[in-house]
Amino acid sequence: MCDLPSGDRQARCHGMGYERSKFRHWIDTDTYGRGNPRRGPQNGNRQPARRGAALPRSGGEWYSPYDDRYIQGPRGLDIDHLVPLAEAWDSGASAWSPAERQAYANDPGDARALIAVSAASNRSKADQDPATWLPPAAGSRCQYVTDWVADKTRWDLSIDTSEEAALSQILSHCPNTPVTVTLAR
Repeated sequence: MCDLPSGDRQARCHGMGYERSKFRHWIDTDTYGRGNPRRGPQNGNRQPARRGAALPRSGGEWYSPYDDRYIQGPRGLDIDHLVPLAEAWDSGASAWSPAERQAYANDPGDARALIAVSAASNRSKADQDPATWLPPAAGSRCQYVTDWVADKTRWDLSIDTSEEAALSQILSHCPNTPVTVTLAR
């Protein structure tokens, strides 16, 4: 069925063949510990983070834009792939080489790709696209969908019809702000 040209292939074949392990992630991209988002997300930290034995970064106050709240220290945080790995797989990453999938999963080249958010908001999002999930904080939705479009554009990922409808509806209520995207592929 997935090879048929008619209909909405992404909805019909959601997740077929996807395994998280096909995206080698949380690697140290710069060999100094700064390129691994698990070692200390850069976005959202309002106070300097301290280095500790268990985690290279500890302390500080972190802002989670999805639910518009501050979190003390990194313990209540997750690093979110703005466009989830399963969504990327369904949108074209299934045809990529392992090296391209690794580059996507660890993208240090665009601050929008990986974001520190509350663990609760990241888990409620899971692998959903904007047709089925939006940040609970209404004030973050324009930025979220603008960043979503930028990330999909950067990696030449497709959007399905329900995703396009949701993005168009939300963006119709957002300021018309130019977005700069550096293509990754």
